[in-house]
Amino acid sequence: MEIYLVGGAVRDGRLGIPVKDHDWVVVGATPETMKKKGYRQVGADFPVFLHPKTGEEYALARTERKQGRGYHGFTVYSAPDVTLEEDLNRRDLTINAMAEREDGTLVDPFNGLTDLEQKTLRHVSDAFAEDPLRILRTARFAARFHPLGFTICPQTMTLMRDMIGDGELEHLVPERVWQEIQRALHEKSPGVFFQVLQELGALAILAPELADTECFEAGLQALQCISVQNSSSAQRFAALLSAVPEHKASALAKAMKSPNECRDLTRLTCLFAERFSIDTGTPLPAKAVLELFDQADLWRRPERFEQLLETLICTPHKTHAEPLRLAARSATGVSPQELLNQGFKGKELGTAIRNERLMRITQVLTP
Repeated sequence: MEIYLVGGAVRDGRLGIPVKDHDWVVVGATPETMKKKGYRQVGADFPVFLHPKTGEEYALARTERKQGRGYHGFTVYSAPDVTLEEDLNRRDLTINAMAEREDGTLVDPFNGLTDLEQKTLRHVSDAFAEDPLRILRTARFAARFHPLGFTICPQTMTLMRDMIGDGELEHLVPERVWQEIQRALHEKSPGVFFQVLQELGALAILAPELADTECFEAGLQALQCISVQNSSSAQRFAALLSAVPEHKASALAKAMKSPNECRDLTRLTCLFAERFSIDTGTPLPAKAVLELFDQADLWRRPERFEQLLETLICTPHKTHAEPLRLAARSATGVSPQELLNQGFKGKELGTAIRNERLMRITQVLTP
């Protein structure tokens, strides 16, 4: 039984990046052996065990064989006769296919260290083509390591184009696609992820709503702006789609099975952007602003409205953000209790609240 540190921990350690998680591969062991040593088995697809003290994951060495289309079309084989090299061979990129022995000695059968030094993202073997999700993962690593000067090698780009041409992307489930997109939105250079997909022709399949060059470039600029802030996934996704027509952006967010907060903020960002485009260069009418506030549910969700304004600041419509913030602050200051004390009730109370809000918005927006 031999234990090796593998994957991202080996890669990041040699890049001088702080290592957050340690993944281990165990060669020459069985599930029974691991359990006897106190490891706790988790996962249903293949044998993974948690260390009894550290809680870190230890996976038995395994191979994978393609049996169908898409992400789930694999048969996993794990047994004591699976070698470390066979296990590393199933991994996506050479920089992720290195291992360390317990004494720190590097095991590098696919020249990952050379690619690391040359800042190259290269597939390990032709088995890369068996999993279409690796296209998204490779684009995500390009986004992560772009600030360090990493690029995808031409051969890997060609292989990914061939996979896309064979229709492999169409077999990915939306949940897996969204998971990779959400992770990419928080990488060092998130725009690179989408640029790689565009160059490959994958974006036209996964997000045809971004096919328009003007929408795509505007979205990348907004994403870059919002990504340097401590922004949420919803804000980053909404920024990316900020130049897309609202009905198309909302349809895409739903099709991708994105979380509700992402769908809501995307809808509102595009809705506000569309309204600003209509009134370019002129102050928004107070009634239109009140309608937008109602659609954003400002009265019950002021924190989401603040996220919306932060996102809009990263779009070409940023000049509207501060007047909207001041108008919102004034309008939310209306006290229903004071109007009740004045004798308003029922429908009259609702009308009085709306009129007071409209008056306050008008006062703020009037030069």
